[in-house]
This record gives sequence, C-alpha cells and structure tokens, in this order.
Amino acid sequence: MVLWHSLTAFGGPQGHYGMMVKRFVQKRHDVTEAELMEFTAFVQLLPGASSTQTLTLIGYKRGGVALALLTLLIWVVPAGVLMSLLSFLLHYIDKQALEVDVFKFIQPMAVGFLAFAAYRMGRISIRNPITIIIALAAALLTYWFFHTPWVFPLLLVGAGVATNFSKKRIPQADVKRKKIAWNNLWLFALLFVLLGVLSEWARKEQVKTGSQVPQYRIWNLSENFYRFGSLVFGGGDVLVPLMYEQFVVRPKGDNKYMTSEEFLTGSGMVRAIPGPVFSVAAFHGGMAMRKWGGHWQVLGCIAGLVGIFLPSVLLVLFFYPIWSNLKKYAVVYRSLEGINAAVVGIMAASSLYVLKDISMSSLQLIPLVNVGVMLGTFLLLTFTRLPSPVLVCICLALGALV
Repeated sequence: MVLWHSLTAFGGPQGHYGMMVKRFVQKRHDVTEAELMEFTAFVQLLPGASSTQTLTLIGYKRGGVALALLTLLIWVVPAGVLMSLLSFLLHYIDKQALEVDVFKFIQPMAVGFLAFAAYRMGRISIRNPITIIIALAAALLTYWFFHTPWVFPLLLVGAGVATNFSKKRIPQADVKRKKIAWNNLWLFALLFVLLGVLSEWARKEQVKTGSQVPQYRIWNLSENFYRFGSLVFGGGDVLVPLMYEQFVVRPKGDNKYMTSEEFLTGSGMVRAIPGPVFSVAAFHGGMAMRKWGGHWQVLGCIAGLVGIFLPSVLLVLFFYPIWSNLKKYAVVYRSLEGINAAVVGIMAASSLYVLKDISMSSLQLIPLVNVGVMLGTFLLLTFTRLPSPVLVCICLALGALV
C-alpha cells in the first residue's frame, strides 16, 4: 500500500494527508484517525519532510524501527529515481515540452484533499470555545505568515500552552519514567558536525587548488543537503528558496552548481510527480555534479536524497518515543487538545493559500473546471469510497482532454 501511495500521492503535502486518511485509516485501519492526527501535529514541531515523517511513524506504529525504515525507503525511492532521471534527461528534453498540461488540475485536486482532511480533523478536534478560537487564530496567522518557517512550531507550542490554563478536566496521574535511548540523537549530531568539518576542509582545499574537484564538491553537497534536512521547518515551500540561494545565487563564475532556469525546472517538475517534495534534492544533487560524468552525477543524486531525508528519520524516531511517554503527563495531554485544533487551522489556511494561485476569476473553461475539480474532490472523498488513485487518474485525464 505504501508503494501504491508513493506512485499516486500527487499534490505535495497539501494533498498527502487526505490520501493517508483514505488509505491508512479508512481502508486498512493501520492507525486510527486520532493517531494520524497526532502524528501530523507532532511532525510539525520537527524540521524536515513532514509527509515523510508521518508515513515513517505509521510504519513505526505497525512494526517498529525496521518497518519504519522500509516504509521510508518505499516512499522516497520512486520520486527520487524520477527526479534523478530528470537531471540526466534535462538537456535532451525540449523546454517547451516540460510544461505538461496533463498535470494542470492536480493542484485544485490537492486543495480538495486538504479541505477534506481539515473537515475530518475539525469534526474530531473542535469541541469547545477554546478550540474554536485556537483554530481560527491558527488559520489567520498561518495565512499571513505562510512563508515564515517558524510559524508552524510557534503556533503549535502556543496552542498547547493555551489549553493548559484549565487543569480541571484532566488531572495528573502517576507516571513511571522511562529510560531514553539517545543513539539516534547522538548519530544525528555527530553527522551534522562531521559533515560540517569535511565540507569546510573541502572548501579550503578547493581554494588552494584554484579549481573545482568532484571529490571536494560531493562533501560540500552532502553537508548542504544534511543541513537543509536538519533545519528547514515549513516543508518544500521553505526548502526551495534556501536551495536557490545556496546553489544558484551564492556560487560565482565557474563554481555555479546550475543555472536559474535549470533549478526552477526541477523545482517545478517535482510538483508534477507523486511522492515527497523533498525528493527535488536528487535532481539538484545530480545537476551539481553532472559536468564530471555519469558516475559522479549518480553519486550527487544519492547524496541529495540521503542527505535531505536522513535527518528527518533520525529526529522523528528519536523524539517520538519520548513524545509517547510525555503524553502520559496531564500537561502534555491537555496540550494535545490545543495542538490538534491548531493543526485544523493550519490545514484550512494552507488550502486557502494554495487556492489563491489557482485560476478561478473568470467564466472561462479552465477556471470553471478548477472549481469543479476542487468541489468534486471534496464531495467524493466525503460521501463516497472512491479510491484516491481513481481521483488522480480522473484529474490527469481532464488535463489531457481540456
């Protein structure tokens, strides 16, 4: 099922959650809707790829660390392979052909999925006046500060504090302390420091030689991607501009990793394929190494894919067991009420934010179909059991026909 999800989950993180509800909650019952909602709220507190972390936690819930890692691999590899191939094929594809009209209705479909997910979560989370206020405040602040990476963790922390002012509903019970396994966090920190040191050494060596050497650049790339995966909050919309500054703006002359046009082509195409948006790192890694031949380009793709996703899995698998134990404390349990309400607001605002980039302002054919796709997706998800891949295929067929 994860493989099928990885091949049909279009629309970026805005659409992935709704598909997870359909597949892993309603169809397979791998997790409850409350658990999935909790996973979604939890990963918003961490840097990295949120959809990837949520799927990893579903695997962890079902089969421990081994299944979590297998789930991660199955989810990441298809999109990573497609983006890697694009880095090889880019020079052989006519630029006009990259604007594939077949994908034109995927974005309004993603809005329908996100609205469905927000509606489902709202029915569970919005129960009293304080959760209504939190959801509305989170929606407004998310919409206004959508491109500010710290808005999501700050909103969730603030919402958790707000629902702790009343201590009557959930009294504290005795909780046994559990030993914390620090291995993942130590590995995360060790890799962060080690790659930083190797990158700085490679930079100095390149300054000495006065020329670009692939053995040095691969260390620079590995550090860049690992740092992005470790520090980026807010998903692909925050990741892409940071990568642009690192790979296009900062390097000068012969040191440029790629042109602006090449960067934007990859960043646009990743929205048109299924799977995680962070898989764009495979494309950028390949493009950065392409002038040294195919084997270095493959190594660049692998460095991008591993570097961008490794921090996400190390952090989520370290912090989630701690979080599971902390939930037993009343202060954390009360916080979940506010956090879940804030997630509803964030998802509602995200759907509205994406909506403003979709043409709906005229009575021409495309804007009218956009509206129909959004409403139709929401209604079909809400009132039927139509599988998500069928909806994706319908939207792709519409794109080819209209």
